[in-house]
Amino acid sequence: MNTRSWCLGLCAAMMLAACSEGTVQEEAATFPVASPVVTDTAYYDEYVAQLAAQQNIEIRARLEGFIEQIHVDEGQAVREGQLLFTIGSKEYAQEALRAQAAARSAEAELQAARIELENTGKLKDKNIVSASELAMMRAKLEAAEARVAEAKAAAARAELDLAFTQVKAPFDGVINRIPNKRGSLVEVGALLTSLSNTDEVFAYFNLSEADYLDIVTTTRGDRAEDVSLVLANGMAFPAKGVIETTESEFDATTGNIAFRARFKNPQGILKHGGTGKVRMRNPLAQALLVPQKATFEVQGNTYLYVVDDEGIARMRAVRPSLRVEQDFVLADGITANERFLLEGVQRVRDGDRITVAPKPTGLAQHNTDSR
Repeated sequence: MNTRSWCLGLCAAMMLAACSEGTVQEEAATFPVASPVVTDTAYYDEYVAQLAAQQNIEIRARLEGFIEQIHVDEGQAVREGQLLFTIGSKEYAQEALRAQAAARSAEAELQAARIELENTGKLKDKNIVSASELAMMRAKLEAAEARVAEAKAAAARAELDLAFTQVKAPFDGVINRIPNKRGSLVEVGALLTSLSNTDEVFAYFNLSEADYLDIVTTTRGDRAEDVSLVLANGMAFPAKGVIETTESEFDATTGNIAFRARFKNPQGILKHGGTGKVRMRNPLAQALLVPQKATFEVQGNTYLYVVDDEGIARMRAVRPSLRVEQDFVLADGITANERFLLEGVQRVRDGDRITVAPKPTGLAQHNTDSR
């Protein structure tokens, strides 16, 4: 009895284990499948861009002298005409006064020469003086007129130099670094600071000849307003840009041609000299999409498991033409009416029979154009 009971128990345990293993295998062989999605979507081309302020200039000294006063600070926003620096104003103010006095003296000499010429003319009419003396008076008057013109020019130059001692902002912008501090002696042409107006920023980027031709010969050329900017940290700049212009010739060394896009920058996020990527949107009509996770590679080729009506999974080569986020756009290899294995490609071999999940996970809710 004991031996018989032991044998019966062993058989029952073996049958239970076999049933459990079959259940696990059956559960493991259940997979979700889906059909390709045909939809309108878009892909993006990205080009490295160099950012430049719409106005960025170096402010340099127009004359030699000591910096008497710095009226602004680095990083400060200034308005057009605002005083930035004062350079040696006292010395140049005295020079302007001296030049003005010299001009007045020359004008007095001119007035005296005119009176003298007039008197000489009267004497000539009475034959008291000769014609040569009258000619000398006329020459003296011309010389006095020349001295007046020269003195006025010197006075104007002195006034201009005095004006150069007051360095003012030529436009609204932000002050950059100030290398020379108060009391520094600066020469003509010395850099005082630079000024940037970044209300709008230019993004310069290069395109190959093929990309250039794609833009100008297709509908992409009509979508120049749909240009975005990716910042150096990967963030998307909130404002859209507009492609304004392109260079007139290709670079002989690189074969590229430069484009310029303009972006509004009301918050001042973009700075002169920064970098980013210009992103251009390219629409795709009736694209055939499958998730990238459903594919696998063998010796450089891309495959799917296509599932027939009998549940047999067969390897099939497909040809992706583009990647749109997590999806591949397929050029060929599968039709929209066929089904493919959506998940679990690592657990299936060519020719395996699978059980399709009761509620297959489709692609209808997959966002193919979220950027």
